[in-house]
Amino acid sequence: MPVYQPRLCRINALIRSAADCVISRDPRLHGSLTSHFAYCGEGHSSRYFLATMRSKASQPLRHERSLLLIILLTAIAPARLASETQFPPSRTVSGVIVGPKNEVLTGATVIARAAGAEQRITTDDRGQFRIEVPPGEVTLHIEGQYIKPQDRIIPTEAATTNLRIEIEYLIPPIHQGLVITASALEPQAETHSDEVYKRTLFSRDDQLLETLNAGINAGQHEGGGKSLEIRRFGFNLDHGGVNGGLKVLIDDIQQNQATQGHGQGYLGTLKTLTPELIQDVTVLNGPFSAEYGDFSGLGVVHIRLKQSLPEQFIARVQGGSFHSYRTFFGYSPLLDKTDAFLAYEGSRTDGPFLNPLRYRRDNVTGNYTKHLNDHESLGFKINFGRNDFYSSGQIPLDLVRAGQLSRFGFVDPSDGGRVLAGTTAVYYQRSLTSGDTLKLDTFASRSLFDLYSNFTFFLNDPLHGDGIQQHDSRYQEGSNSQFLHPYRLWGNQALLTFGTNFHDNQINVGLYSQERRVPLDLVGRAFAHVTNGAGYAQQGVDFLRGRLHVEGGLRWDYFRFAVTDRVDAIHSGNQAAARSQPKFGVAYRPSTSVPLTVSFNYGRGINTQDARGIVERPESPRIATTDFYQVAAAYQMSRVSVTSDLFLIDRSNEQVYIPDDGTFELKGPSRSYGYEGKASIRLTRFLSLNGGLTQVTNSFYRGTSPRIYVDSAPHTVANGALTLSGWRNAYASLRYRHIGNYRLDGEDRRIRVAGQDVLDLAVTKPIRPGVDLNFAIDNLTDKVYYETQNYFESRISPDAPAITRIHATPGYPFGLTAGLTFRLGEKSR
Repeated sequence: MPVYQPRLCRINALIRSAADCVISRDPRLHGSLTSHFAYCGEGHSSRYFLATMRSKASQPLRHERSLLLIILLTAIAPARLASETQFPPSRTVSGVIVGPKNEVLTGATVIARAAGAEQRITTDDRGQFRIEVPPGEVTLHIEGQYIKPQDRIIPTEAATTNLRIEIEYLIPPIHQGLVITASALEPQAETHSDEVYKRTLFSRDDQLLETLNAGINAGQHEGGGKSLEIRRFGFNLDHGGVNGGLKVLIDDIQQNQATQGHGQGYLGTLKTLTPELIQDVTVLNGPFSAEYGDFSGLGVVHIRLKQSLPEQFIARVQGGSFHSYRTFFGYSPLLDKTDAFLAYEGSRTDGPFLNPLRYRRDNVTGNYTKHLNDHESLGFKINFGRNDFYSSGQIPLDLVRAGQLSRFGFVDPSDGGRVLAGTTAVYYQRSLTSGDTLKLDTFASRSLFDLYSNFTFFLNDPLHGDGIQQHDSRYQEGSNSQFLHPYRLWGNQALLTFGTNFHDNQINVGLYSQERRVPLDLVGRAFAHVTNGAGYAQQGVDFLRGRLHVEGGLRWDYFRFAVTDRVDAIHSGNQAAARSQPKFGVAYRPSTSVPLTVSFNYGRGINTQDARGIVERPESPRIATTDFYQVAAAYQMSRVSVTSDLFLIDRSNEQVYIPDDGTFELKGPSRSYGYEGKASIRLTRFLSLNGGLTQVTNSFYRGTSPRIYVDSAPHTVANGALTLSGWRNAYASLRYRHIGNYRLDGEDRRIRVAGQDVLDLAVTKPIRPGVDLNFAIDNLTDKVYYETQNYFESRISPDAPAITRIHATPGYPFGLTAGLTFRLGEKSR
């Protein structure tokens, strides 16, 4: 079939070029100002006019020049007439492709057929398309992977611009990759593309979480190599696993470590994540999906890595403030029916601290995915990482305010740690012609962890100090399976999802007193074997031609906790626990002409206690539950997207085992409620604005009188970004993050800490083909703030008094990073 292309503009351009060529060949015209005598107007109709020319040439020369122009116009007039006959005026067809929930669809194929000609295009990152076709009736054909093909006929007299075409999925898009992911309804699910990760210079993993704009406040906790402290919905999750937990996965592999040497649900293995390799990130704002179990009470962050890189070779080198430098190298070969890459990341920094961080991180990541046929894929992934660091610890703020200690100072110079981790995984996917899809994966990992801390300085041991070493050595094995079955239920589109999860941990944990990283006494040592098996099913059905979506799910988890205490055998034993978690959601779109969706979601999430605490106190709560209720609304157009919701969170009793000293903390049932709002606005073709606000209006322990409040987490968390993308291939993003002041004591409201308002800037600009200049500014306004603040008792020196006070880890001051990115061997799209 012939391809139609409007050529009249090209002919007019040739006319103009020829005329310019004729005129410029006469050397006597040097210095003349010449305006175009032919141009393309709207609709590709052309108008000719003779240019007025100011020249130093003589009058006879003007006659000669006019004669040349007349001859040229006479010669090309028949060609122009023929072109208008052969190529009639074109017709513009433009619009946006959206899904059932008004989400824009990128990468869909749009085929326009008119007057025996055909045009083919794919939608851009805003789901938009624009095609020039001959006049007359136009047939649009929409197709793509997992999309139900459809045709739309546009009559001759009908409008063809700003069309809005809604498609149906055979399988929801969130399930279309090799990795198992959640069934989720907007607005409790958000997806973030890879653009910010490939165009921004990252040096810390808290910067990655800050890009999510999901009400997650994460702070560095005593140095770059230690897991972040996570705070969300008015709860302090410590390092990710208490008070409901925030579950983080990378390609189906849980990053939260159960019964960890430093804290339950510890997220330290996120240090092996390389930002340039991120494909996309899905955030669930609650425990609404049956695919996820332990640590999912306050939501899920699922990170999916690329299977292949866009170029065969990518290199990035960067350096900046605080003796920081970083390198990234990626190789992605061109192989038949195969996606593959191998990448290395290395970084070093001292930070702004008086006791230099000496933070060294090295990561190696690889993928090899073979597409056995059009419906079957087999993949292999590897990831190895290590990091070594020192830290300034959490320092007393009263001494900083008194001028006795710099906010970048330290008390114990030996704080820090070292970590080694490695993971291998195998993934398999098979899609049937009926639309059914089977996904299987399995993994094995090994990690070594040693952390040196001194929280209270000389409070308990005036001679040697209170330094401790926490050790964790573990093997992990796991597997996941998922089967998706799209079908028709009473004539309505439906999707049944069911699957299984298995996760096994063999862990050696130890606690030692230490001075200057030299072990002094054995405090505790145990071997723990924690096993988790689960099964789930989730059913979704669309009614009223897709305007009403109802979804329900059920998950059941079984846990076995076995502990062999190497110090005190009385603390050895075996315990088991099980818990079911129901899910329900309904989303309703009142009108097909208005892109508004209202929804209600409920989900129960769980988080387990450290196995040592369960075995030592078997009467205590082994599994804590989180009941999450959400009422939400979403309005999504091609240029504007707004979501808002009200939430209520009820948490059960929870016992927390404190690995720092082997003690326990019992937390009573609690409640948190508030609202969220998020918006994304495309201001122009290249400029967009997005932001989010999470406001907790109250968070307290139920049944307390006088009321005791949940502390150590902000009630106000906000993010925003103004982003320039696509203008002359440049990228720039000005990002803002805010948290409000918050209390550190549940009974005394006067014990509070200040919030923060921080601006960061990232810019990327191509300076030649295949070479980008990158630079980033952290804390643009040089704001003084603290990332993590806690309230407890300490003694600064052997003869100093013991004082209960606020201890903090400072935020980074103004810092500049610059880098170059090199790309070779761009692959065809």
